[in-house]
Amino acid sequence: MTAAVVIANAYYIHPIIGEVAAHFGVSEARIGIVPALNQLALAVGILLLLPLGDIYSNRSLCIIFVSAQSLFMLGMVMAESFVLFTLSSTLLGFVTIAPYLIPAFASKRVSPDRLGQVTALLTVGVIFGILVARVGAGVVAEQFGWRAVYWCAFVLMAATTALLPITFRSEGSSAKQPRTGYGALLASVFTLAKSNKDMLISGLIQGLNFAAFTATWLALALHLTSDELGYGVDTVGYLAGVSAISLFTTARLGKIADRIGARRARLLAAVVQMVGIALMYPLGWNAWAVMVPLVITNIVGPSIDVTGRMTYLSLEPAIRTRLTTTYIVIMFIGGALGSVLGTSIYDYGGWLGTCVLLLAISSGVVALSYYAQFAWDRRSQSAGDTR
Repeated sequence: MTAAVVIANAYYIHPIIGEVAAHFGVSEARIGIVPALNQLALAVGILLLLPLGDIYSNRSLCIIFVSAQSLFMLGMVMAESFVLFTLSSTLLGFVTIAPYLIPAFASKRVSPDRLGQVTALLTVGVIFGILVARVGAGVVAEQFGWRAVYWCAFVLMAATTALLPITFRSEGSSAKQPRTGYGALLASVFTLAKSNKDMLISGLIQGLNFAAFTATWLALALHLTSDELGYGVDTVGYLAGVSAISLFTTARLGKIADRIGARRARLLAAVVQMVGIALMYPLGWNAWAVMVPLVITNIVGPSIDVTGRMTYLSLEPAIRTRLTTTYIVIMFIGGALGSVLGTSIYDYGGWLGTCVLLLAISSGVVALSYYAQFAWDRRSQSAGDTR
């Protein structure tokens, strides 16, 4: 639940981005800087802060940074200018590391044959937070205005901050690595990344996957609420409800990945996702019709992330948090690019330009997934491993 509440903060803006732009008097292209800077700041925060999880208590780190998030969420609520709103959103992104400490923490406490299932279950919690954020934001904003969305978010964050010391169980006396200097610890992130090319490829794939996700929902919100289509922000929120299907499918797809292998499962998911994205343009002119590609992409999209994490979370426990650091940094750089490109290309090229962008990104996901599977098969054959 902590992961759900915390991760939701980055997604409230998806259905209401047009309303926020209108309130502050900025263009559709310029408003994209808010989610883009939030994602970039999150990437920087993860790079600088998440490695601490390999030497300090995950529980203590979560309590500290969730508390900081509550403070910056209040800043977003109270902001009266676009600059202050953007600054608060950016700082909030910088301290959003709790959802990314938890998977590495859990991976150290499960057997390898349950890694896919457990990673998928944690992903379901994140999906739930994103779902509630996007559906709730659209409905609340339609009735009470966009600022009420962030008041609700602040109340949730304050409650989570107060309950976290009670609900987040102590890690006990589990062994930690010998204390390393921060500079050496940070340098080791780059060293480990350089020596784990599989993780880098998985990060690139998820970066493109996340770019497609953010570009889709930001552009779709602008498209559906445009004068041409005329839907309300509540419609965008209701459409985001299709993400609920991921709550039921992601864990099952994780089990399939355990059985057939992470890379093969990822390639299959990438191909299916490209089919869904190809349907975005012809079906994107009606709120009912667009549900078809949205359902397809929401079924398989999260499994691309799950299978990507599986490729490195089975490695030595002592390095998993730092490998997660690189993976998530790449992912959110992709999300930032998707935020900028999704709003900017929609502003200049409309829905057609957006769909061309999405298809190009999806093609990259398929190509890299195929390369990863091909390279893995060659290594497996050389080692006499058929897995």
